[in-house]
Amino acid sequence: MIFFIINLRIMKIIKLLSIYIMSFFYIYIGVKHFLDLEYFMNIMPKYIPYHKTMIYISGILEILLGTIIIIPKWRSLASYGLILLLLAVFPANIYLYTSKEAQEILEISKQDALIRMPFQVLLIIIAYWHSLKNSSKNFSYICLFLFLVIIIYFAIII
Repeated sequence: MIFFIINLRIMKIIKLLSIYIMSFFYIYIGVKHFLDLEYFMNIMPKYIPYHKTMIYISGILEILLGTIIIIPKWRSLASYGLILLLLAVFPANIYLYTSKEAQEILEISKQDALIRMPFQVLLIIIAYWHSLKNSSKNFSYICLFLFLVIIIYFAIII
């Protein structure tokens, strides 16, 4: 019940902190597209052409959007860009779940691949929350909870 005692000012500070943390996360993952290309090549669905180019483009977009989300003037645009990017890369999560070969190469179980997929939805919800200058108290509480779930999950897998 700790969420119900957080006042509006503290919630805004927490939201801003979550924006900075997610910014770091997106920039980190974007850079990883260039430093660990092979990882991303292994989760690219076969039907998507130009694997390296697509990986580099998504990496650049994650770095760019992760950077500009911290600028209040550009935050909403960056948030919607991240939502579109998260939707665009979702086929890689589906491929990881359906491809025994990708699971073996990355040493991930089918169950772990399945658990990973809903986190795209949580990331989309958080990106939407970040796009809003003002949101209802209840939606902010929900997003704060989802943000904490995301942080715990990524702390475990990274």
